[in-house]
Amino acid sequence: MLLTDDLLLAYKRCDRRFFLNLWGDRRQQDPEREFIQKLRQENQQQINDLLTNYDWVRPEYPRGDWAAGAAVTAALMAAGASCVYRGVLLGTGKALSADATLEFLGRPTFLVKQPGRSRWGDWSYQPVNVKLGKRPKPEYKLVTTLHAELLEQLQGAPVVSPELVLREQQVYRVDLANWQPRLRAAIAECEQVRAAATAPEVFISRQRCSLCQWLSYCQTEARAQQHLSLVPGITPSRYRDLQTLGVDNLAALAQLDPWQDAERIAPEIVSQLRSQARALLQAQPLLLADRPLAYHPPLPSAAIELYFDIEAEPDRNLDFLLGVLVVNHRTGTERFHAFLAEDPSEEPLIWQQFLALLLRYPGAPVFHFAAYEVDTVKRLAALYKTAHAVLPESLDRFVDIHAWVTQSVAMPVENYSLKTLAKWLGFAWRDADASGDQTVCWYDRWLRQGDRQLLNAIVRYNEDDCRATYRLKQWLGDFLASASEPPLAVNS
Repeated sequence: MLLTDDLLLAYKRCDRRFFLNLWGDRRQQDPEREFIQKLRQENQQQINDLLTNYDWVRPEYPRGDWAAGAAVTAALMAAGASCVYRGVLLGTGKALSADATLEFLGRPTFLVKQPGRSRWGDWSYQPVNVKLGKRPKPEYKLVTTLHAELLEQLQGAPVVSPELVLREQQVYRVDLANWQPRLRAAIAECEQVRAAATAPEVFISRQRCSLCQWLSYCQTEARAQQHLSLVPGITPSRYRDLQTLGVDNLAALAQLDPWQDAERIAPEIVSQLRSQARALLQAQPLLLADRPLAYHPPLPSAAIELYFDIEAEPDRNLDFLLGVLVVNHRTGTERFHAFLAEDPSEEPLIWQQFLALLLRYPGAPVFHFAAYEVDTVKRLAALYKTAHAVLPESLDRFVDIHAWVTQSVAMPVENYSLKTLAKWLGFAWRDADASGDQTVCWYDRWLRQGDRQLLNAIVRYNEDDCRATYRLKQWLGDFLASASEPPLAVNS
């Protein structure tokens, strides 16, 4: 078997993804999202910027012929090349695995020449990997350690300080003494998963799985099993704890005693998960009996209400659309305002336009979904030195509908995203495949291509987000009001 750095990266993120990448039917994968392509392009631009610092050479070999690529790479290093870009490292399992037939393939971003003794003379090499992330993730360290091990086999000299170059050219040195044992353990685990007759158990994690091309395939299997990972709030660690209590399905979770093993799982967590399981089994929302006092009805309301949503590219600290739906209950009218930065330099302008709208409707509550909008308002206020007298009054008006839902109701849904909740209510986005990630891609293409249809799609999506928030707020207000009413007296 050939264990590549890409497979090792997949394993570190998800053992099931590793197995499916090896043995799965690729026809069952989701199409690659444009957002992934965008991230790949940004990483390549990051690499291109760094290449200007090196006198580099790239090995040429037939596509997919790794043996030829490794031979050319070794020849370039033997000749003392200053930097080998996308070199190929091949090695055996003798030093890394008990299975001597296992082979390893690594393709570090750079192999950089440095002083030191090697089989070639008074120089050696170290691997440098360029990643788009802001922090040195464990999977990055693990793959870089594999590259260091393969390079050491090849050059006959230890690698001292392999590096990760992250976003904004932050340099992080990988501690090989710490990561070498972890690499060997991961390789052993990979061998066990590879040799298994079936794929590892499915586990749906919204954050971890969101960009995986096997997501729909795994969701189908999880739904067929009524797998507990579909219950909002069940993390891998909580899932393991529930298994130790013999809870492996929705029905068992719905009957779980919160005090059955309070040392392992806090009773309030069990109570929350139990309510969630009951909502899913009954296919209806359930009022949380122990909800915090801050989320008891009535839900804030006013004659004029604002519904606020942002489109942004957080990695660039850019908020390019501040959208507000103004709902006037007195006149029965609704008007959407799109404060759009057609160029990133216009962010301060749209911030001032947004503030002016807030001041036009003093006292009107500003409904939004999740914490990002408030965090962004604070960031923009600090960045553009908004008067301190304006901000506190404005922030007091913000109402987080996501917090109200999650703290007061158990919904019969797999997650509490705006899309999932609003779709459960019957709301439909005009562009069915649109998403926050997609608006980032559209905006990037707008900046490069100037196609105004892309801006129109972004505005349309943002308006739908605002209207979905409005729809959810209306439903929640009605639900809380009806659920809190005392039962009607029954005549005997």
